[in-house]
Amino acid sequence: MSKKRKTSTYRENLRIKGEDARIVRRIVFFIFLVFLIVIGIVGYKAYDYVKSALQPMDPLSEENVEIEIPMGSSSSTIANILEENGLIKDSRIFRFYVKFKNVSDFQAGDYTLSPSLTLDEIIESLQTGKIIVEPTYTVTIPEGKSIDEIAEIYASQLPLTKEEFLEVVNDVNYIESLIEKYSALLNETILDSDIRTPLEGYLFAATYSFYEENPSVETIVEDMLKKTVEVIQPLYEDITELDMSIHEVLTMASLIEKESKTEEERKMISGIFYNRLEEGMLLQTDPTVLYALGEHKERVLYEDLEVDSPYNTYKYVDLPIGPISNFGVNSLEAALYPEESDYLYFLHDYNGNIHYAKTLDEHNQLKATHRSDDDS
Repeated sequence: MSKKRKTSTYRENLRIKGEDARIVRRIVFFIFLVFLIVIGIVGYKAYDYVKSALQPMDPLSEENVEIEIPMGSSSSTIANILEENGLIKDSRIFRFYVKFKNVSDFQAGDYTLSPSLTLDEIIESLQTGKIIVEPTYTVTIPEGKSIDEIAEIYASQLPLTKEEFLEVVNDVNYIESLIEKYSALLNETILDSDIRTPLEGYLFAATYSFYEENPSVETIVEDMLKKTVEVIQPLYEDITELDMSIHEVLTMASLIEKESKTEEERKMISGIFYNRLEEGMLLQTDPTVLYALGEHKERVLYEDLEVDSPYNTYKYVDLPIGPISNFGVNSLEAALYPEESDYLYFLHDYNGNIHYAKTLDEHNQLKATHRSDDDS
């Protein structure tokens, strides 16, 4: 091959290689451009997803969602609970957000939250233990109320009737399910056929908040039972040492609640009741007669004392068969920690004062002085 032809071939090869290199560069540039576009799209999508996950699920929502954060829950567990209940979009992003903001010390408990809340609002609620959604209803149940009176209170403030409430709390099947669920508080004793209402005395006096438009009677009852358990639980050991059942202690607490107004009176009257029980005496407390009669009267008459009922402490020795009302914490504590004294009698005068006596003669003298026109 001539020198001239070799040169021409070499140049042709260089030209071909140059074109191939340009094609390769174009292909690489195109792939790189596509890659950047894909990365950009993915990045934007990721940014948009994360941004939306940091926003409320539904800013206009008026829904209230009840959740329970168990004791010792990790941030991962809490995130899953929130996502499962539709309060956050993505549990992973919630965990990253919490870690990024160095948030900890979440409080266990029951919460009512809304999909309209931001992540920061949810976190604040879980940290402080505050339920930041306003309740639909707030109902206060005072101390010393019977279930019949409690039913009236709820019927006056919630969309339910007194009859509906009483039907549920007297449903034996429902009560049996509660005994199984709240076995540390309830037992078969409350199903005694002589007990007027099984849950009498077990529905704690407190203020209750409800977040549903139509809370069920079952929800109301269980909220109240949970509160009773919360109040009694720290005192279980002391109740055991007193050699009394919870039912007996609540019965005593209800008598104290109905017969006294102040903490001092409650402890003194508690001591008198125990003194009478030790002596084998009748307790002779008027509120049990009224409960047996099933009516409210300003004065108990002699004829009322004859009502034949296991609640009537003028007729039967020992505590009545069950509580006659709910109770306050002070009355429960008085039942457990009575004031020691030698008194066996107490008397309410018409001014609301209480007078104590050690003997029946002293008691009758006080009665003649302070209630001379009493016909009971």
